Amino acid sequence: MGRKNVRRDDIYELVSRNIKYYRKQRNMTQAQLAEKTQYSHEFIRRIEAPSTKKNFSIDTICHISEALDIDIKMLFEKER
Repeated sequence: MGRKNVRRDDIYELVSRNIKYYRKQRNMTQAQLAEKTQYSHEFIRRIEAPSTKKNFSIDTICHISEALDIDIKMLFEKER
C-alpha cells in the first residue's frame, strides 16, 4: 500500500477547515468553542484563520472533536 505525499501545511489546513465547518454546522461561535475546550478565543481564531501558520497538537484536535461531538477522524476527511 503506497503512501501519498502530504505536505505538513496541507494537513493543518485540512483540519483547520474541518474544525470551522463542523463548528458552523453546530451553530457554534468561536467563543463558544473556546469556552467548551477551555482554549482562548484567540487560539481558536488562529486555528481557523486561513492565512496563518498553524501549530496545534493531536491533544488539541482531540479536545476540539469532543467539544464538537464528532469522531476525531472526521477532522481529517478530505470530502464531506
